[in-house]
Amino acid sequence: MRRLAALVSLLLLPLLLPTPAQAAATPLQVYGAWHCGDDACIWGNVRSTTDFDAKNHWLIDRGDGRPSVNVVVLSFVHPVKLLHKTTDAQTLDGVPRGMTADIVNYFAGRGIRVMLSIGGITYTTAWNSALAENAAQFGRNAAEVAQRLGVGIEIDYEENSKPDLVGLQAFIDAYRSVLPYDPSGANPAARLTIDLAAGDRWLIDIGRKATADWLRTDTPVLDYANAMVPARQPSSSDAIANWQEHLDGKPTYSPPIPPLAPAKFTGAFYIAEGNKVRAECADFTASLQKSTGSFVQTAAPKGAGLTPGMLGYMFWAAERPSTKGVTTTPPNSCEGGVGGGATAYAIPIPMPALRQS
Repeated sequence: MRRLAALVSLLLLPLLLPTPAQAAATPLQVYGAWHCGDDACIWGNVRSTTDFDAKNHWLIDRGDGRPSVNVVVLSFVHPVKLLHKTTDAQTLDGVPRGMTADIVNYFAGRGIRVMLSIGGITYTTAWNSALAENAAQFGRNAAEVAQRLGVGIEIDYEENSKPDLVGLQAFIDAYRSVLPYDPSGANPAARLTIDLAAGDRWLIDIGRKATADWLRTDTPVLDYANAMVPARQPSSSDAIANWQEHLDGKPTYSPPIPPLAPAKFTGAFYIAEGNKVRAECADFTASLQKSTGSFVQTAAPKGAGLTPGMLGYMFWAAERPSTKGVTTTPPNSCEGGVGGGATAYAIPIPMPALRQS
């Protein structure tokens, strides 16, 4: 009988022990799309809002009148043209002609934050040239455009080999001299972000500098980073592994990359890639934003930050990101995927003041 009692006690022991606490899910705050216009990210033509709406209505209406996203990043501004305030066939005073106040208001009037992205992989050499020529004036010009249009600015400087970090620091310092960091997020023009690689093994020098000096929770300079899409759509496990690299840092690198606070970055997926419509665009139930949602909402700090959970998701890219392949225009609009995620995750619109720790 004693042996039977002991055996029963052993069998019941797991039921009697306290269950480890599960990390509480932190609501997503950033849920947005990069937008390439109708000419593969050039934005060279002025468009009527009627034409624009016909091809992009899903962004402002997920099917029930509510927007599918809370931020749109118009991509891309040419760095040298912005520095020189160039006016030519595709550019007006340094800004692509298609990035008009009407397009900004199309989104902002529905509670969607708007940003302009400077650079992209095509304009890497132009970033180098603008920084080398006059980084501070480049930063001031970016701040002037942000104020004039009521938008934020994204730094998309994709120099993997010996980036000009001194120049980039001067650009950021100049921008912040005009528009100081605003933890409330109330001033759209004060929002200044940066794009990093999907993980810590590309854009290493930029990632190290941004994590160590600009994305700290105690002395923030930039609002947050976007961990960009990798070369092709990842699996759920590969996406999580990439993001975990940012959380962990790279202590074995020389010099090391410090850990990044979960509250200081988003993850990203393709919605338009190749010749097929992605579930991330069309079907939330089968999407990566659904399968990775638990991780993104509960990712634990690993030496930086205090609160769990990444900021949210970004999607590459609305309308026509390349001259070939699928677009997100009807019948391929993304209410079912991106819009479905906005509903499932109760994405706040407009974007609230972001977590700071």
